[in-house]
Amino acid sequence: MHIGHSIKTQYYMKDNGINWHLMETDEERDLGIFITSDLKPSLQCVKAANKAMSVLRMVRRNFKRLDVEGFRIIYKGYIRPHLEYCIQAWSPFLVKDKLVLENVQRSN
Repeated sequence: MHIGHSIKTQYYMKDNGINWHLMETDEERDLGIFITSDLKPSLQCVKAANKAMSVLRMVRRNFKRLDVEGFRIIYKGYIRPHLEYCIQAWSPFLVKDKLVLENVQRSN
């Protein structure tokens, strides 16, 4: 991944006299956080929101009748952690990223 310059650079790794060409990538996942070459957290926000929405849909499928207090416990235990996982590392600063995450909270 190239960060900070647009110069096309070829990287090689030497192993027992053989040069292995390393592939170029635009995004990388490490410890569950997606890093892109432009260092914007948009991809991470979308992935976190999609995962939280899938868990929210699963909760709605399995709990037909759920009071407010019961939903609050389930939300804090199963849905919100997907939205807050390592947020210190990728903290969203663009308005569109914040809206993606807030849409999950509004859909309750």
